[in-house]
Amino acid sequence: MRLFPRFLLSAMSPEQFPPSSVPEFAFLGRSNVGKSSLINALLGSKEAKVSSTPGRTRAINFFALCSTPQKQVPRFLFADLPGYGYAKISKSISAEWPKFIEPYLAGRAPLTMCICLVDSNIPPQPSDAQLISYLQSTGRRYLVVATKSDKLSGNERTKAYKELKTGLDVETILMISAKTGAGMKELWSAIEDAAGETSPD
Repeated sequence: MRLFPRFLLSAMSPEQFPPSSVPEFAFLGRSNVGKSSLINALLGSKEAKVSSTPGRTRAINFFALCSTPQKQVPRFLFADLPGYGYAKISKSISAEWPKFIEPYLAGRAPLTMCICLVDSNIPPQPSDAQLISYLQSTGRRYLVVATKSDKLSGNERTKAYKELKTGLDVETILMISAKTGAGMKELWSAIEDAAGETSPD
């Protein structure tokens, strides 16, 4: 089944979070990990803004995914969280996390799964490991997705997979490419399994 996305709102405080009773999926990652590109590839649209300046997103952007263009009640929501780890803005982003990002991750009732994006082209990063550790401490379900896998050869992908799995201390990692579509079906399957939904066409 095709899903029709629409932008809902941007939130910078818990009071601004949209009311929801449907499964919600949060996308988190470093500022230059390709988060917006991946969300757009999943949505089949350009709802998420792709900026040439890493770290431009400073709010949580919510998107509704509906089964028809007219339907008001979505099947589930996507939440695009601000990136982290970019040197020029890392301090300001870090200062904002306790205000609305940590309350979102810790207390958001509809949040079904966190999709943690890491760059398959670089070694495991301390900031990524810190995020995963935080999610583990809150008991949140999460999936680690390694982006930009199209830039690696087969042997390089195998090596990167092993290094990320060991460095981040996780059971599994999904290698993916928003550019070629590699791994997208598997990511959709993980989302639908978590949501208890039927796969879109």
